[in-house]
Amino acid sequence: MPFIIMDEIEKETVTPKYSTAYGELVTGEQVEVGRLRFEKGYGAVEHRHPHEQIVYIIEGKLEVTLDGETAVMGPGQGFHAPPNVPHFVNALEDTLLISSKGVVDGVGHRI
Repeated sequence: MPFIIMDEIEKETVTPKYSTAYGELVTGEQVEVGRLRFEKGYGAVEHRHPHEQIVYIIEGKLEVTLDGETAVMGPGQGFHAPPNVPHFVNALEDTLLISSKGVVDGVGHRI
């Protein structure tokens, strides 16, 4: 799939074991990108994974705790979660973000 139209990709809850993130995923051989949404008051419980992850917030506001350090982040901001570092998020507002994860053993966000 060399060309991507996010609005035509089926939405899904991407990591229901850890998170309420809902949206579209595009998976390559080494990288997976998601356009994901969190509703206010929801997020992801503390978890860790072998995937490196970078998150960029488009709209809304997240409280992010990464390896014990907490920050409130909004549009134009984001965070980098290195492999196996504990992190969690809580949406302070309805939030839209881009999440990029490395693919490990054929798996990205769907852990």
